[in-house]
Amino acid sequence: MKRILKQVLFALLALIAIAALLAAIETFGGQPMGLFAGSRPTNLGYTSGKFAPPPWKPNCVTSTVEKSDKHYIEPLAFTGSSADAWKKLQGIVKGSPRASVVSENAGYLYAEFKSAGLGFVDDVEFALDEKAGAIQVRSASRLGIRDFDVNRKRIESIRSQFGK
Repeated sequence: MKRILKQVLFALLALIAIAALLAAIETFGGQPMGLFAGSRPTNLGYTSGKFAPPPWKPNCVTSTVEKSDKHYIEPLAFTGSSADAWKKLQGIVKGSPRASVVSENAGYLYAEFKSAGLGFVDDVEFALDEKAGAIQVRSASRLGIRDFDVNRKRIESIRSQFGK
């Protein structure tokens, strides 16, 4: 019985050591490995003034749901030229750390933001809404349930930069 217990304990310690090694490589080894990147969603896009509906999880914010929805966040308002506003947004996103633009069409931009360390990926979309004088936004985590308000804080940070 002691022998089996020792083997189980050894196997458990080996798993913990491997996990710690992966975390150390991920944290201190340079570029995120993307172990927690997840798969790119297939339902992204902006159609009829709306982004894909948010999941039930609280790790998504979007400006195209009802204001009473817990996922709601204000769009990025602008005055003046929509072309200037769009160009400014593009500069902010492209200059953001660990962000990469995946697709960009007239009035639509989709970027992936990777977290430092483990490389969790968030999908972030922007759509120009000239009639409303706003840029609609959606930011969602691919994996997990909670995001500790990372997506909301990201959009608010972009809003802050956009307003300058």
